[in-house]
Amino acid sequence: MHNVYLGLGTNLGDKERNISLSIEKIEAMIGAVTRRSSLYATKPWGFQSEHDFLNACVCVETMLSPRQVLEKTQEVERLMGRTEKSHNGEYHDRLIDIDILLYDDLHIDEPDLKIPHPLMHERDFVMVPLREISQK
Repeated sequence: MHNVYLGLGTNLGDKERNISLSIEKIEAMIGAVTRRSSLYATKPWGFQSEHDFLNACVCVETMLSPRQVLEKTQEVERLMGRTEKSHNGEYHDRLIDIDILLYDDLHIDEPDLKIPHPLMHERDFVMVPLREISQK
């Protein structure tokens, strides 16, 4: 089994429900969620929006490879109504965003898959909930 840490974010609709539903889908499609952080309300990062975010992190035990986890997280996003990650490299409001933060101790640097997540240390909305569940 592998331990994967995922960052979750939403700033549209019923945010608590979006996080809850994404966790349900992650458990069904990727593996058991063994730890989940508190929910954190944050301002948008990297773009302007009148909609604040709700963020969380989860730890998932999985048999899937990093590539399979990426494919499944993107499938969860699509099932929840997200059609694309960004427009011309710019961030936008979203129903759900799922980022792979860590996968065991692996380091992967591919064009569409970078682990550890390269920007996570710049984002308190990732690091605060990640620290909460990784120190247990």
